[in-house]
Amino acid sequence: MDWTALLRLPSTILLILAVIALLFTLFQLVALRQRLDDGQRVPAVGRAVLLIVGFVLTLALTGAGFALRGYRLLTEEAPVVEIDSHILSPQRWSLVLHWPDGATRRVEVAGDAWRVEAVVLKWKLPAMLAGLPPLYRLDRLSGRYDDPNDEMHAPRTVVDFRDAGDFDLLDLHKQYPRWVPDVDVLFGSGVFLPLVDQGHYTVSLMRTGALVARPDDATEQKIAQPF
Repeated sequence: MDWTALLRLPSTILLILAVIALLFTLFQLVALRQRLDDGQRVPAVGRAVLLIVGFVLTLALTGAGFALRGYRLLTEEAPVVEIDSHILSPQRWSLVLHWPDGATRRVEVAGDAWRVEAVVLKWKLPAMLAGLPPLYRLDRLSGRYDDPNDEMHAPRTVVDFRDAGDFDLLDLHKQYPRWVPDVDVLFGSGVFLPLVDQGHYTVSLMRTGALVARPDDATEQKIAQPF
């Protein structure tokens, strides 16, 4: 696990701030108890207000941190995932996925190609002027057949990469748009490449929200070879 990359994730930053807000809240709770024990009613009111503010801030930061699980900051061109492919049988493949933070995952897909889709969250003008960068998360990976008839009748494989489950910023924006009014949702275009044995691919996301997939040189030569 690359802890440096992990500390750059929006959810990690928000949860760290939530812990700091929680410590602030606990400090105000202790101070409030002391003021009440000493009979200092007026100072106790001030501590009570700070306690409420700290508690609300803790809840807000914690909720935002969980809602942004799986999202990453989008730079000019952000690496999304690297893929290594190995054939198991005709139209059946084992893929090893490598994320920028060092995490890996092995999945199996059916088809002649892999397809990756990502979700990009862009901010509306006020938030953009404030300097908030776009966010993205890898949404799903699926197998794709070259023959449309196979696509309709052959086994379909889809891998869901949503880490946040039902509590996700995108879902919150759809269900309660007034809660997150500055979010402008953009679904990044999916991208696919043919599968070859011992292939290696890199997938990046442009700031515009477009996905870019690139095979390495050896993989590109295998793709170009006639069958």
